[in-house]
Amino acid sequence: MPNVMIRKEAESGNLTLYIAKKDLEETVTAIEFNEADRWGGEFELADGSRYYIEPLSEQPKLPITLRARRA
Repeated sequence: MPNVMIRKEAESGNLTLYIAKKDLEETVTAIEFNEADRWGGEFELADGSRYYIEPLSEQPKLPITLRARRA
């Protein structure tokens, strides 16, 4: 399970997910849970790959580093 960093781009407001182990940075196109009281689950990236992050009980302050696994 790699560590991933999620941040919000200042110009566009899009979320990006960075995987250091693969030197991969992609735009997040979909998040399974994106509510104020639940955030995370399956993340779909612009290249079509999917990662799963254990849902958090609230939206985090970004940037944040979390553990993820392939979905």
